[in-house]
Amino acid sequence: MGMAVKVRMLLAARGMTLKELGARMDPPTSAQNIGQKIKKDNLTENDLSAIARACGATYEGIFRLNDTGKEI
Repeated sequence: MGMAVKVRMLLAARGMTLKELGARMDPPTSAQNIGQKIKKDNLTENDLSAIARACGATYEGIFRLNDTGKEI
């Protein structure tokens, strides 16, 4: 399973849109930018770490939801 699929699953688990994700990232990014990276499955380790922080998760090659411990 590619990381783009895992990011989509993480967003679904959080009920978050790309626009909300982009706004929560540090530094903030556009929904179009992050959407293109996800579409092309062209996500860097920095992107994945920023996505995890924006979603209240921990990135270790997997996403682990901090509040439930669920791994994606």
